[in-house]
Amino acid sequence: MKHKTIAVLSVIALVATLLVAVKPAGADPSANGVIGVNVVLNTTITDSILAELGVYGKVRDVVYQVNAVTLQAKANRLPAIRALPFVAAANPDAMRTGAPVDTVFVDNFINGLSTWNLDAINVTDYGFDNRQVVYDGTGVYVAVLDTGLLSTWRQYFPQERIAIEYAKSFGGGGGEMGWVSSQPNKWEHDVNSHGTHVTSTILGYNLHGVPVNGVAPMATVIPVKVLNQNGSGWSSVIARGIMYIADLKAGPLTDYPVVINMSLGGPELDTVEKAAIDYAIDKGVIVVASAGNEGAAGMGYPGAYQPVISVAASGWIREWTQSAWWYAKNVADPTNPADFYITSFSSRELVGQDLDIAAPGSWVVGPYQLNNSNTPTYYYLGGTSMASPHVAGTVALMAQKYPALTAADAESILESSAIPLSAGCRDVYQPSGMTEQICWEGNATGAGLLDANAALQAIP
Repeated sequence: MKHKTIAVLSVIALVATLLVAVKPAGADPSANGVIGVNVVLNTTITDSILAELGVYGKVRDVVYQVNAVTLQAKANRLPAIRALPFVAAANPDAMRTGAPVDTVFVDNFINGLSTWNLDAINVTDYGFDNRQVVYDGTGVYVAVLDTGLLSTWRQYFPQERIAIEYAKSFGGGGGEMGWVSSQPNKWEHDVNSHGTHVTSTILGYNLHGVPVNGVAPMATVIPVKVLNQNGSGWSSVIARGIMYIADLKAGPLTDYPVVINMSLGGPELDTVEKAAIDYAIDKGVIVVASAGNEGAAGMGYPGAYQPVISVAASGWIREWTQSAWWYAKNVADPTNPADFYITSFSSRELVGQDLDIAAPGSWVVGPYQLNNSNTPTYYYLGGTSMASPHVAGTVALMAQKYPALTAADAESILESSAIPLSAGCRDVYQPSGMTEQICWEGNATGAGLLDANAALQAIP
C-alpha cells in the first residue's frame, strides 16, 4: 500500500506540515527482470527439493520452521515454480511500507501527562497521575516491527523499557538482494523516526523533561528493524522478523505474553509472511497491524489477514480546537461516539478483508526527528500506523491481566467491548479554527472505537 504519515511540526511551533509517503516499488514487471520469489512448500524441505528449485533461480534463504524458501529468479520463471508439485504457493517478494545521548532518569512514565488520544481510549484522564486502568503492561513484551529506534532513543524512553538483549535488525530481500541478513546494532540507528513515534504511544515518552503517559508504560518493547531508512521493506524480511519473535516466545520468553505491532503493509498478502504469522500465532504471539492509509481502495496486508488484529484510524472532532494544546484537552466521559470520526485516509474493508477495530490515528504527538538531528523534536503524526500501537498497548494490558490470552480471545474481546460507531458524518475542527465535514461508510469502522477499560473489564 501507499503508506502516508501526515505530520504537523512539533509542539513547539505547530506551523509546518510534514507529509511522509512511502511508495511500494513492486516487482520488476519485465519478463526478464530478476525478482525475489517467496515460496511455501506443501512438504518438508529436502536437499533434492532445494536442488530442483535451484534450476529455476538462486536459493537465497531457507526457513525450515514453515517450509519456506526465498529465490532470486527471473520473473518469467514464476509460473513454472508455482507448477512444481511440492510448491503450495509462490509470489514475488512483496513491498512493505509505513551515538552518545542523554538518558531518561526514570524507569517508566506511568504517572505521566495524559494526552487526548489516551483519554479517548479510556486509559488516562486529564492531567498527571490519572491512570483509569489498574494494569500497566508489566511482564508483557511488545515487539515493534518497524524502522527501529533513533540513535537518540534514550532521550525519549527509559532504558529499562527497551529489551536491548533481544533488539534486532533484518535487511535485504527483494530482487536486488534475494537473501535476508541480520544487521547487528542497526536497530538503534534509525533515521526515519517512524518506529520511535510508534513506540512512544505504547510506552509514553520524555517531552523536554515532562513525562508523557503511554498505553502500557511498564511493558517491555523489543525493537525489530524490518524497514529500511526510507521506511520501506520486503515481506521476506518482515517474515524473518515475525519468525524471530515467535522463536523468542517459544524459547526465552515462553513464560511471558508477547505481542507484535506492525504499523506497515502492502496491497497483497505474501505467502511467506502469512506462514510466519500463522507460525507466530501458533506459538502464542498476538499480532496487531495497521489497516492501511488507502481509504476506499481497501486495506493493506498483513492487517487485512483475518488472524491479525487490524486497526483503522479514528479522530476526535475537538482535536484541533484552539482553546488548549493537545495535552490539555479533556475528552468527555463517558465516551460519546458523536465526538469521534473515521479519517478519510483510513483504509476501508473490502470483500475478503477483515477490519477489526478503530483507534486514535489523527494528529498523535510523539518523538520525530528529521535530517538525522540529535535534537529532541516532537510531531503530530496521522495514519493507521499511529492507531495500531494504541491497540497493541491495550492487548499488552489485557495479557498482563490474563497471561494465557490468545490472539483469537484478544480479537473477540476487543470487538465485543468496542464502542459502536455507525456510518455517518462529523464536523471536525481544523487548525484554522473552521470546521470540515468528514464522512465514512460502515466498512470503515470495524467493531467500533477501542475502549481499553471496557476490554479489561470483559476479561474474567
